[in-house]
Amino acid sequence: MYFKQFLDERCGCASYLVASRVTHEAAVIDPALDIAPYADLLRQRDFRLRYVIDTHVHADHVSGARALAAATGAELCLHAGANVAYPFRPLHDGEDLPLGTLRLHVLHTPGHRPELISILIVNPERSPEPSMVLTGDSLLVGDVGRPDFGGGDPAAQYDSITRLLRLPDWVAVFPGHFEGPCGKGMCGRPSTTIGFERLFNPLLRLERPEFVANLSETVPARPLNLTAIESTNRGVADLPWAMLTTTTSIPEIEVDELARLGPDVAVLDVREPSEFAQGHVPGALNVPQADLASRLADVPRDRPLALICQAGARSLRAAQFLAQAGFRDLVSVRGGTGAWIAAGRPVERDATGEPAVAVVETEWAHAGGHTVSA
Repeated sequence: MYFKQFLDERCGCASYLVASRVTHEAAVIDPALDIAPYADLLRQRDFRLRYVIDTHVHADHVSGARALAAATGAELCLHAGANVAYPFRPLHDGEDLPLGTLRLHVLHTPGHRPELISILIVNPERSPEPSMVLTGDSLLVGDVGRPDFGGGDPAAQYDSITRLLRLPDWVAVFPGHFEGPCGKGMCGRPSTTIGFERLFNPLLRLERPEFVANLSETVPARPLNLTAIESTNRGVADLPWAMLTTTTSIPEIEVDELARLGPDVAVLDVREPSEFAQGHVPGALNVPQADLASRLADVPRDRPLALICQAGARSLRAAQFLAQAGFRDLVSVRGGTGAWIAAGRPVERDATGEPAVAVVETEWAHAGGHTVSA
């Protein structure tokens, strides 16, 4: 067997190439938007790509699955329940995909999304038991996938994780993410084992009611450009440019400087509407980061922009995307709305008059791809 993990440091995603050394048949699982690394490796190793598999409809990064399948003639595969607008080979729970001397065994593991599958890799010449499992955004290293990206279900996630934990301790776990917004507590390692997670993953030690309650609590904000990315991966839009692919340096200003800016500067608040309603800079325009690419027409182009969020990470990343999209005269507010309120600055609130509160969130930061708490 040949196995290679590809790590995308910009979005914290992992993809995989599995091949039979005997027949040179290969499969790529969860390919990134840039398909060149897979094509290069296939050519260098003289592998023939038989399957391209997306474990689910991704919402935080644009998939390269359709492009890779079209370029190679491989079968494009998703779970039978995937709600997409293009043809694919439907996979079902318990199905085996032959790959030369290998078997790719399909497990339906919904929770993060209803169509999510995990792929067990079996090499019968070595053992009748699986040696590894590609878990997509189901079981992560130190965490599990968030259920709020589109039709997810915390109870289904518990059942899926329980099913995965029935695998032998030695089975190596290779998730679809090692960093990023899909989980609140990922440790950053790109792989683990079933046995290690059973012992040390804090969520896996919870009983069902506590597990479901934990995943049902307030979660981090939706990822940057989720709306456009998910629509693109479903085939109902064509917005691959919604992926942040640059790390432009964005000037940051303090809240005192923001207060001194005149009305010619538009304040763009990229938090969720519920956060915005609890308290925001007077006169700010709310365009959540998840909807930014879909609502570019709502973002002023005729004056400088000051982007703000809760603590400063989302606004910086959103500003990098706007710079990538051609916007100029951008600044990000360091410390965000939290710092604005702490400084005693005036805020506007929704009609309930409730005081603004700090929202506990984990923001996927800029440049270095670090996780920071707000």
